[in-house]
Amino acid sequence: MSRWVPTKKEKYGVAIYNYDVRGDEELSLQIGDTVHILETYEGWYRGHRLRRKSKKGIFPACYIHLKEATVEGNGHKETVIPTSCLWSRRSPPPCGDRREMFNCVRDMIYDLIEWRSQILSGTLPQDELAELKQRITSKIDYGNKYLDLDLVVRDKDGNILDPDSTSTVSLFRAHEAASKQIEDRIQEEKSQKQNVDLSRQAKFAQTPSFALFVTLKNVVCKIGEDAEVLMSLYDPVESKFISENYLVRWSSQGLVKDIDQLHNLRSVFTDLGSEDLKREKISFVCQIVRVGRMELRDNNTKKLTSGLRRPFGVAVMDVTDIITGKMDDEDKQHFIPFQPVAGESDFLQTVINKVIAAKEVNHKGQGLWVTLKLLPGDIHQIRKDFPHLVDRSTAVARKMGFPEIIMPGDVRNDIYVTLVQGEFDKGSKSTPKNVEVTMTVYDEDGKKLENVMYPGAGDEDILEYQSVIYYQVKQPRWFETIKVAIPIEDVNRSHLRFTFRHRSSQESKDKSEKIFALSFVKLMRYDGTTLRDGEHDLIVYKAEAKKLEDSSLYLNLPATKVELEEKGLSTTGKGTHNLGNCTISKDSFQIATLVCSTKLTQNVDLLGLLKWRSNTSLLQQNLRQLMKVDGGEVVKFLQDTLDALFNIMMENSDSDTFDTLVFDALVFIIGLIADRKFQHFNPVLETYIRKHFSATLAYTKLTKVLKNYVENAEKLTEQLLKAMKALEYIFKFIVRSRVLFNQLYENKGEADFMESLRNLFTSFNDMMNINSENTAMVKGAALKYVPTIVNDVKLVFDPKELSKLFTEFILKVPLGRLVKQKLHCLIDIVHSDLFTQHDCREILLPLMTEQLKFHLEKQEELEACCQLLSNILEVLYRRDVGPTQWHVQIIMEKLLRTVNRTVISMGRDSPLIRSPTFLCNINFNPQHHRAIKTSFCVSHQ
Repeated sequence: MSRWVPTKKEKYGVAIYNYDVRGDEELSLQIGDTVHILETYEGWYRGHRLRRKSKKGIFPACYIHLKEATVEGNGHKETVIPTSCLWSRRSPPPCGDRREMFNCVRDMIYDLIEWRSQILSGTLPQDELAELKQRITSKIDYGNKYLDLDLVVRDKDGNILDPDSTSTVSLFRAHEAASKQIEDRIQEEKSQKQNVDLSRQAKFAQTPSFALFVTLKNVVCKIGEDAEVLMSLYDPVESKFISENYLVRWSSQGLVKDIDQLHNLRSVFTDLGSEDLKREKISFVCQIVRVGRMELRDNNTKKLTSGLRRPFGVAVMDVTDIITGKMDDEDKQHFIPFQPVAGESDFLQTVINKVIAAKEVNHKGQGLWVTLKLLPGDIHQIRKDFPHLVDRSTAVARKMGFPEIIMPGDVRNDIYVTLVQGEFDKGSKSTPKNVEVTMTVYDEDGKKLENVMYPGAGDEDILEYQSVIYYQVKQPRWFETIKVAIPIEDVNRSHLRFTFRHRSSQESKDKSEKIFALSFVKLMRYDGTTLRDGEHDLIVYKAEAKKLEDSSLYLNLPATKVELEEKGLSTTGKGTHNLGNCTISKDSFQIATLVCSTKLTQNVDLLGLLKWRSNTSLLQQNLRQLMKVDGGEVVKFLQDTLDALFNIMMENSDSDTFDTLVFDALVFIIGLIADRKFQHFNPVLETYIRKHFSATLAYTKLTKVLKNYVENAEKLTEQLLKAMKALEYIFKFIVRSRVLFNQLYENKGEADFMESLRNLFTSFNDMMNINSENTAMVKGAALKYVPTIVNDVKLVFDPKELSKLFTEFILKVPLGRLVKQKLHCLIDIVHSDLFTQHDCREILLPLMTEQLKFHLEKQEELEACCQLLSNILEVLYRRDVGPTQWHVQIIMEKLLRTVNRTVISMGRDSPLIRSPTFLCNINFNPQHHRAIKTSFCVSHQ
């Protein structure tokens, strides 16, 4: 007699096929079901599913894949614990590595499980919850495509589209968009296998600004004295720093000096942009400066000079992969090995470049521990999106340069001063001097400015900055950068003063050392512009120490060698005697400056416009010169420039003298922002119009100049063409100006304003009727750009009348000319707010159907006709547009019959048949157009 044998090793398994029961004693299985096996007999198992233990039955052993498991029990009761298990129901791929595919699907399931638990936790804010749901649906769709399953079409919120309430047009387009998105994702996944994360790169490339978040976990170095830990971003190819320093003061006990910062040493390096993504390499550099004795080996500390800044070493990490998005692991702690300077006399900059070039660093366990993460957005967005990482206590180290977008209201007035290098004669000493440079900021009266110098983010302002001292070096090279932030009203009266002093290691000798030389430079040039960016060779003056401290003795002297040469003097030979109490030394000293200011410009033409009130006689010249200024300089001062233009217009409201020049300047600025190079400034312009623009009478001036250009299209073709390209934003200014005027004066002058717009549209219509080859480009531009103004104009103008004016505009297009441009103009109107309104649509739709009928019968631009008809059908089917009137249905039926006739006459060569978009879209509302559909289908079979 046969008997079932209790299983010993075969305790746990997973169904790899579906098993349908044939009798009551059997157990049905689905692929992926986990089973607990109790007994076995001749190729059969007896047991139960783990999720339904009460139902036991038998099932074929060949349907089960056994898994290792640990069995715990006391003989009466057993518990089966799977060692590791994760299964996915899938079809085998037609080709390729099945293990690789399994791993990919497994990872996706892990992600979905993790995200589901986050949703069920109920702790996510609404915006994060919506974002997570979007990510989940995207992952599900991607997985379905990866496994060759059906594609689920969703709306923008991730909900599955209902085919019974969604037009075929919308379904088709949503399917196209979803397919393309998933295909792009698959291509990105393939690229990832080549170690290139294109998805993250694309994400950050599309983000105008991003930042590197850094947490300093520990500094493991045997310093022995207090130290400054200076962290910054560095371009090793160009050998230059690209960010401010993040400064942490470290104590001799091996802890952060400010104990309140313990476990909270965080900084965010902001304002990085697409240009930084293009850098070949970016390094995270840490310089350690020891603060104490001249030499560590000296032990008799009582007699030694203290508080000297001496080079100690550097630590460098290549962060290119993190910056470009190829690597992202916020929790990973990176060890950055430490390289000490050789004999404390190597320049820190030289050591940095040596470490970058070296393959390995003999660090002996010394170095820094940091975590790094790339964050999208500017500092305001980052604080909003990542409050758990970046708060008000987090140090902000800005890029030494402007971000790609400068929003209105973002005021910045930073001047970065870099001590580059010098050469100093040893004089009466037997060895070269230990030169220390002290930098301070003074006004023209000799008063030292406070709270204007910053050695690094995370540290307080300082009264004076003292450089690192290189021991007995004739030509020291510092490359130390200090940020100077002076109130805008004080910049024109301020100058930088650099004094040079020999520092002795013996305190008694050091006290007797006086300042032996001085250099200076004014921050404002004689023409009112700011000190030029770049290196400056400063003159080193010698005099008695007390005289060097008197600013009145040197401020009228030339500061740089260029200024000296402009005066016909030279630094060669012996010191010149005609420079008052100061003598020009043979020593040399170079600094570099970089101005990052939204208030200070280095362009004299732009400055002339921004300060136009100081010399109104040059106003016309300044307005003309503005259009020659480099675009990068203009967009930096966008708000101030626009304010100046509209102030000129408003303060001369009773005169037409400057109207055309201001209009042209405005067109120039809008054209700049339309350029691909500056297109990310579009939000800045939008923000300015919405929040900062205040010229209530600008609408009358702008409308008048534009009308004049349109009426004289044959003479002013070039100017009008530029104005057409800027038409959308010109009307945004016109409409906003009128809205502000209405708020202030309660709709005063309403009739005059309406009449001015009617006259302007009449001018457009007349221009379209001109029979001249010169105006062909302008007419095409009008058809392209006039639809862009519709949504704004309808805010201050009757929509029905606007629809009539637009109808007249289209009817004025000469027959047989500009057909494609005209049809695309109609397509743009279909997508405007006008077409969604019943009363406006009843005016516009007959025009569109007549135009379509006319061009279909002539078989002109059939692709454009097809696109226009598709767009009309899609809008009419939308629920938010509302029910289509019966007479509109009749119009559409007549139009579709014309389509049928066109298809029949052209046969299978018709572009209408070849267009998959059209074949899909013709399946418009079946309730309204069943007969038309049938007719069309019969005609093109």
